[in-house]
Amino acid sequence: MTAAARSLTGVVRQAPVIDGLSFLPDNLDEIRQAGLTAMICDVSEVEEVRDSDGTPRYQRNFGVNDAALDAAIGRIEASDQVFVADRGSDIGSRPGCAAFLQFQSCETIGEDLSRIAYFHDKGLRVLQLTHHNDNKFAGGAIEREQSGLTELGRAGIAEMNRVGLLPDVSHGSIPTILEATEASRSPVVYSHGACRAIVDHPRCITDEGIRAIADKGGVIGIFMMSFWLTNDSKPRIEHLVAHIRHAINVGGIDAVGISNDFPMAGQENLRKLNNDNQQGVKEYLGWWQAMRKLGIPGYEVDPEHVVIPELNNLSRMMTIRDALLAEGFSPPEISKIMGGNWQRVLVDVLG
Repeated sequence: MTAAARSLTGVVRQAPVIDGLSFLPDNLDEIRQAGLTAMICDVSEVEEVRDSDGTPRYQRNFGVNDAALDAAIGRIEASDQVFVADRGSDIGSRPGCAAFLQFQSCETIGEDLSRIAYFHDKGLRVLQLTHHNDNKFAGGAIEREQSGLTELGRAGIAEMNRVGLLPDVSHGSIPTILEATEASRSPVVYSHGACRAIVDHPRCITDEGIRAIADKGGVIGIFMMSFWLTNDSKPRIEHLVAHIRHAINVGGIDAVGISNDFPMAGQENLRKLNNDNQQGVKEYLGWWQAMRKLGIPGYEVDPEHVVIPELNNLSRMMTIRDALLAEGFSPPEISKIMGGNWQRVLVDVLG
């Protein structure tokens, strides 16, 4: 490495490193090893339910997740590697990683909007409207017919704005993303996903959605699930960078961040298989084929992979940073992508 390259890397290393969606690992020391300054941390727990025809759906209901939030906070408070963050300004204010706790669905709220303040008081700071499917708040991306915000959803966003919760439109339909962005008084985020202009799948966000979130001051997090990053048979880091570059071209440099959406150390089954995507993808095929049977667009062809092998580990953020540098991004641009944009929106919404 040349002296100039070392200098550039040194500048980038000083910026915050923030993961837009991850989970508490069993070994909390992994957070330090991952080099994270902060993260949006999903602490919700999923219950699998099946329709009468056997179709699997994954829900996050109140009782289970009230207890899950308590358990996560208890684990964090017993650790010196991570702390529960209340405000965006908490980032870097003390040693350890600032964790902004999140639920990946408003199923936890049901029809009782008082639960939004209840969970906020407990420490929740990010709330996703829906996960794949329609619920009482909003339309999900993985449905035959696309719907948007309900009246309850509009009232819920107003309550999130009032108490200081960051609305997350990941997994939402196109109407949900656009209507939520318009309805919210604060920025909203698409914490984890990819660009539909590159992979035409309903789980990916359209250019219209990117622009709407960017215009509101929000952030789009590009994640690690490789079957939504490329249709090529072998996923590479360049495919991730292509989504980052596209989102920047559409929404601007201030609107893009990095997310994981796998466990901290990577997708565990693939790690056990030495990142053999051909074998590891099999665990996803049952769900994928069930969606095809339902006629959901985007599931016509089985995926061939799950992870980008070079990123399925604790070093992913450093690897991505170095890839951005090699791809010609400037140090100030990399600083924003790797964490600066997440920090800005968290401060803007949470203080």
